[in-house]
Amino acid sequence: MQSDDRPRGPQVAAVLAVPVACVLLLPAAAWLDLVAPDSGPGVDVAAGPGWPWVVNGSVLGVLAAVILLRDRRQRFGWLLALSGIFWALDGFAQSYIHAGLTERDPWPAMTFALWFLNRFGAYLTAVTAALLLVFPTGRFLPGRWTPASWAAVVLLVISGLAVVVAPAEGPQVVDDLPPGVDQDPTSLMFLAGHGEQVVSTGVALGVGCFFFALLTVVVRYRRSVGLERDRMRWLLWSVVVIVAVLALGVVFPLRGADYLGAFTATVLPPVAMTVAIVRPAVVPIQDLLGRTVVLAAVVAVLVAADAVVLGLITLVLDDALTNAQVAAVVLAVAVLLYGPLRQRLSAAVRRRMLGERGNRYDAVAGLASTLESTDDSGEQLAAVARAVASAFGISFVSVEVERTHGDRLVTTHGRAPEEVRTLPITYRDATIGRLVLPARGLRSRLSGRDEELLGDLVRQAATAARASQLAEEVQRSRERLVGAREEERRRIRRDLHDGFGPALSGIVFQLEAARMTLADEPDRASDQIEAVSRQVQDVVADVRRLVHDLRPPALDDRGLVGALRQQAESLALPVTIEAADDLAGRLPAAVEVAAYRIVGEAFTNIARHARAGDVQLRLDLGDELVIEVVDDGIGIAPGRVAGVGLSSLRERAAELGGSTTITSGPGGGTVVRALLPVRSPA
Repeated sequence: MQSDDRPRGPQVAAVLAVPVACVLLLPAAAWLDLVAPDSGPGVDVAAGPGWPWVVNGSVLGVLAAVILLRDRRQRFGWLLALSGIFWALDGFAQSYIHAGLTERDPWPAMTFALWFLNRFGAYLTAVTAALLLVFPTGRFLPGRWTPASWAAVVLLVISGLAVVVAPAEGPQVVDDLPPGVDQDPTSLMFLAGHGEQVVSTGVALGVGCFFFALLTVVVRYRRSVGLERDRMRWLLWSVVVIVAVLALGVVFPLRGADYLGAFTATVLPPVAMTVAIVRPAVVPIQDLLGRTVVLAAVVAVLVAADAVVLGLITLVLDDALTNAQVAAVVLAVAVLLYGPLRQRLSAAVRRRMLGERGNRYDAVAGLASTLESTDDSGEQLAAVARAVASAFGISFVSVEVERTHGDRLVTTHGRAPEEVRTLPITYRDATIGRLVLPARGLRSRLSGRDEELLGDLVRQAATAARASQLAEEVQRSRERLVGAREEERRRIRRDLHDGFGPALSGIVFQLEAARMTLADEPDRASDQIEAVSRQVQDVVADVRRLVHDLRPPALDDRGLVGALRQQAESLALPVTIEAADDLAGRLPAAVEVAAYRIVGEAFTNIARHARAGDVQLRLDLGDELVIEVVDDGIGIAPGRVAGVGLSSLRERAAELGGSTTITSGPGGGTVVRALLPVRSPA
């Protein structure tokens, strides 16, 4: 589906008009340069063919079409189209002068062509500065930079106007122009005698505004994040390439090096800008920028090494080397130095720019080794923070992990910047913490491979955090177990001390009193013995209650299935029990008690709330004991908060490492399903 900003119908023709015009001017300029005379004023004034500059304009026009066909409202695209037609017309004017400015009978409109080339061409700097001012958003920098940018644009117009109206003086004067050709059609004659100063002032003003445009690029780069930062890096990459090409042109002044340098400086930044706007992720710009810096550094070192070696050899031999010898020396130096030098420089540049993320295995293996050597959760998270900071070369990393009892464990490496971004730390699809990283900076931008490495490190953090959580849960479970055991012992001691002790002591006293009165008052002794009998029965009932609380006696008397049948008989509902006959003796005591309690609690809930007419109980023993209690009652309303009874069902299963699920169908009825692991007692 096309965006609304794409041109349609007649809009496409309007968008393509400038690029087509630029391209059509190229063969015309090439033909003019081809038919130009070998000498004459045109050759002197043009100082070379104009078609190479039309090539610049054609390329810029095509780039503008690429942008505008994607978004006709992109102002940068229209400025780029203006720059393209400007370069194409400037080059065509040069070719026109080259061929048509003769000593006699110059071609028509030669005055305009000469004016456009020598005067109006001053605005090329203004157009280039405008491109820098609006890249990549098509708008000026916001805030106070917007009025300053508008002021720079006005000053750029004034600087070009100064060149247009200044009279030609000194070296600017073109001698031997044929009659009818005016070099100064727009000059203001009242400035006569000051033409050079006016032009110098205009040029200085234009250069100052151009540097202001470069300053806005730097500010925009520092403010940019994410995708916009990648777009600015494309422009930075083009600058690195231009510097390298110009440096090579100085070292190796080959034929056509001037045109190559000018073409690179004129066309490469718009090419990089176009890629940045249209497809900034076509290649990882961090890698491309790093490789370009490495290649430029390698070439610079090789050139310097060649110069040193050739100088030393010439000094020793005290004679100039032949071309073949020079080529042999250059080749030998390149062969010996290129491979090792490129490898070392590449590692150094990548480490400087991007940290240690290139050594993925070392980063992951080092973190794993560190985590294995310590059990302290705080030290483990600190190791994760250090590993991420080292791998990505960033100055700040914070690792935050949720703990089981509600608080949060936080470890920080470095000082937090003004802007950060947060990434979740997950373990088996559950978020257990977060990773906080800087939001800005070259090293903060992650490629696909970087995200994979970060994922590996975060998984280490998640594993360490989960291990820490499990250790805490185990410790808290131990504390709860010890606490529950001691509470149970305290309760039993209290029952024995406060209940059975006084009761038995009272029985002893009453029996002794009955013995003493038996001979003289037999009726009274009989009453005392009868009271003692009732008291003993109460003590026996208390003992049975205590024993039942420790372990239901029915489990030992009847087994699990028999005990459950006994429970079912007290339910006052028809209960169907399906169970294997060989459960007896195959279940650990803890599993039997848990199963008995879970079924009992389920029966109690059915009796109180279900309004059921039928209940089914199924027991199945495999690797675990499966318990299902199914009723045909009214079910559980959706969204109802679990009460004490339902929570108790889950807790009893969880104590043994099992689970309990409670579900209700749309037509009513409830299914309680418990899974209890069966482990042989140690």
